[in-house]
Amino acid sequence: MAEKPSHITTIAEYNDMLGIETLHPLVSVIDLSRSRRLRHQRLTFSFYTIFLKESFCGDILYGRGKYDYQKGTVVCLAPGQVIGIEDNGEEFQPQGWALCFDPELIRGTSLAKRINEYSYFSYNVNEALHLSQREREIFVDCLDKISLELNHAIDRLSKRLIATNIELLLDYCLRFYERQFITREVVNSDLLSRFESTIDSYIHSNRLSTEGLPTVKWCASELCLSPNYFGDLIKKETGKTAKEHIQNRIIALAKDRLIARDKSISQIAYELGFQYPQHFTRLFKNIAGVTPNEYRNTSDAI
Repeated sequence: MAEKPSHITTIAEYNDMLGIETLHPLVSVIDLSRSRRLRHQRLTFSFYTIFLKESFCGDILYGRGKYDYQKGTVVCLAPGQVIGIEDNGEEFQPQGWALCFDPELIRGTSLAKRINEYSYFSYNVNEALHLSQREREIFVDCLDKISLELNHAIDRLSKRLIATNIELLLDYCLRFYERQFITREVVNSDLLSRFESTIDSYIHSNRLSTEGLPTVKWCASELCLSPNYFGDLIKKETGKTAKEHIQNRIIALAKDRLIARDKSISQIAYELGFQYPQHFTRLFKNIAGVTPNEYRNTSDAI
């Protein structure tokens, strides 16, 4: 049984654990190669943490999954997420970089308004970002700019410049993830096929009438992906959200049943997982442009 993760409350506490000087209580850029040697352990943080791992350092546990870190791998953690390394009794020397920033640092900044856009903070470990050499140089350059501000005398622009450079780094990570989605086109195409098959299996197992429409979270779980990564990938590949794909598949099924005319609109609504027929009618009109009854009548005329 895995030990309960140790919780790191402040950035200063994390710096102390690594043997690194704290220059600012709410933000830290850490050259991990300069930290003290560590024993393996699992951790949670009260702040955002971004790791750029540049050498293999064993099987790392992230949530419930394992991941072998390779050079140039980026993992982003929101507060409260678990990361750690199985304790095998050995010490190791970390390599790479870490950026830690407290939510209090960005309060009142443009980054605070946009932080939820960076959905990769909730990605699974097998969805980590793998950088090219050029992307790594850009990443480290952003860290250097933040570090420069941390070593500068604090003035009225310090917080703004630090937050702005963190935001720049996060935007670059968005760009790099979009590149990764594109370069994994074959894998993504297979995922789309498996997504469609997952929806079909759900429909054919008659779960619609008893459990309702499949959710994005359920589909992502069936495909062994986090909901955020799954949703971002589907939107990038198709231009539509995963929820829209599910709804379109249900409405396509509804059209077939409406044309058959052997059941009432209310019966069809219940069979397709809608608790109330009016919810079905509203969704059908939003997607098809007409009500179910209008669609049925139009089909009869044809």
